[in-house]
Amino acid sequence: MEATSASDKPVCGELVSVAHALSLPAESYGNDPDIEMAWAMRAMQHAEVYYKLISSVDPQFLKLTKVDDQIYFEFRENFEKLRIDVLDPEELKSESAKEKWRPFCLKFDGIIEDFNYGTLLRLDCSQGYTEENTIFAPRVQFFAIEIARNREGYNKAVYTSAQDKEGEKRADKGGEKAKSGGERGADKGGETEKKANKGNITAM
Repeated sequence: MEATSASDKPVCGELVSVAHALSLPAESYGNDPDIEMAWAMRAMQHAEVYYKLISSVDPQFLKLTKVDDQIYFEFRENFEKLRIDVLDPEELKSESAKEKWRPFCLKFDGIIEDFNYGTLLRLDCSQGYTEENTIFAPRVQFFAIEIARNREGYNKAVYTSAQDKEGEKRADKGGEKAKSGGERGADKGGETEKKANKGNITAM
């Protein structure tokens, strides 16, 4: 994943790491529980990085791969009516769905690096990567859905929510500073009054 904005400049070093495989294919590790857990943890780590990306940059301007246009065109040509804001797992995992997704994914074999590697995909794009809101999907399927969510404005809710929270934090800090400054001003005023009173007593 290139993880760049419309200007093609990297968002930051950490986010550009998403350019590499989001995870490794679980099936390649057999049934070793320790390795499977390490694979799952790595997939979750990269999913969290992607979530930070769409929280910090307006998703509409993100470029996830060098072939975003092709992926999006092919996706909407083959899945024109697929609802992507809240995914139905049956539209991805049922036997009939797999039959339709398979030729789409194979089109990107050799175009998208590790196109069929397992990744974490959110069902409801307005929510984060929770256990209830996450399924495994091939890497190119993740790209297809997330590119569409970004271009069609569905991931905007994540970005807007994150920016609103940042605004609230800044407002709270500003209020605390103002309150602290007012208290210091009041204290200085009290000290001035005390000095004035002392001066009056001395004058008497």
